[in-house]
Amino acid sequence: MSNDDITLTAGDAEVSVLPGNGGRIGGLRIGGTELLRQGERFGCFPMVPWCGRIREGRFLDGAAVRQMPLNSPPHAIHGTVRDGAWRTARVSRDEAVITYELVDPWPHPGRVTQIVALAEDSLTLTMSVETYDDSFPAQIGWHPWFHRSLGGDDVRLDFAPAWQEERGADHLPTGNRIDVEPGPWDDCFGMPGGVDVTLTWPGQLELKVTSREEWVVVYDEQAEAVCVEPQTGPPNGLNTHPRLVTPLEPLEATTTWSWRRL
Repeated sequence: MSNDDITLTAGDAEVSVLPGNGGRIGGLRIGGTELLRQGERFGCFPMVPWCGRIREGRFLDGAAVRQMPLNSPPHAIHGTVRDGAWRTARVSRDEAVITYELVDPWPHPGRVTQIVALAEDSLTLTMSVETYDDSFPAQIGWHPWFHRSLGGDDVRLDFAPAWQEERGADHLPTGNRIDVEPGPWDDCFGMPGGVDVTLTWPGQLELKVTSREEWVVVYDEQAEAVCVEPQTGPPNGLNTHPRLVTPLEPLEATTTWSWRRL
């Protein structure tokens, strides 16, 4: 099938899926109100086969040291799939399945599948990475850009992480876990019971971002948007917390955004 844009609907919720632009969610509208920052680099993009930054773009892959392009010098950031065109495998009124074949510069062939499932009060994103051949380390995550304001007061973030990853001068976790510091953040947090972050736009909407994964990056240093990014490991995790994709065991993760009107 093609990589044309897809629109899903359920009740008064509408989601646009953009296979041709990195498999990203282009928009989420609830009752006509757009929650995601608009623009070709925004919306909500998948982070695969790694999340956040890899130190100097290098990671250990078995005995080999791999070098990724430094797209955020001196590091490599957010994986490769957001830069490619995905294909639509199937689509219905409220669900789309899209796929992406891993290609250079990633050194291993494999397939990424993303399922986008919309309900009247929730959006569930499920992603898997499978290999055709060799085992390799990988990560899965999502990078949504939520509007800071929906026309009223700024969004309020509420979450209770067990720790914050100490961030070094190079923007990467040092390996030390510290007590949560006040924002603004471009930081990774540990939530061993699963990611659970509530965004509240006062008087308008409450949205919960949940996932069984235990890592979340919160980025709120920009005036326009706030990012809440569930992921299967911390930044630089291909080196520090590698999750292996094997022919018998793909890597899979899910996040759900659920909302209610206030």
